[in-house]
Amino acid sequence: MLKKVHASPPLQLVLGLLMGVCFGFLLQKSGVTHYDVIMGQLLLRDWTVAKVMLSAVVSGMIGIYLLRMAGLVRLHKKPGSVGATVVGGLIFGVGFALLGYCPGTVAGAVGQGAMDALLGGVVGMLLGTSIYSILYEWLKDTVLPLGDFGDVTLPQLLSARTWPVIGTVCAAIVVFLLVLEIAGL
Repeated sequence: MLKKVHASPPLQLVLGLLMGVCFGFLLQKSGVTHYDVIMGQLLLRDWTVAKVMLSAVVSGMIGIYLLRMAGLVRLHKKPGSVGATVVGGLIFGVGFALLGYCPGTVAGAVGQGAMDALLGGVVGMLLGTSIYSILYEWLKDTVLPLGDFGDVTLPQLLSARTWPVIGTVCAAIVVFLLVLEIAGL
């Protein structure tokens, strides 16, 4: 089946669209497409966003490595650097602070009819992307390579076996989520 998917760009587009719709639906059902929920997270009053994201990290981390063990997926690691992380974080942070949405929640909010997400979010993402593309030639030689750490995974960085690292990270996240629940956050 996967060979059929890899050989068919139209099928890849259809599957991508279906996955995007499912992702947006789940974001909307979890409540993280609502401006008040996002602002509550930024003000450390509503932890819904953190709970959804950390739950996704746990299930995604375990799922990807199980699929990898079964030979169904390959990791395509991308190299990273401190400079690229700072630039990306600033672009993301400015947009998030100005509008109160991240790219995923903007799409979900647009899907449920939020005009502020459509006008501010979509226009803001296009504007941010345009500014980045204009500055890219300068950034790629000056800022982006600073603090290059290559294309390592966390287990490689720690010189540890994969599953113990996954187990430790997942356990820490689950404990954090339990603490949030017990504290009523």
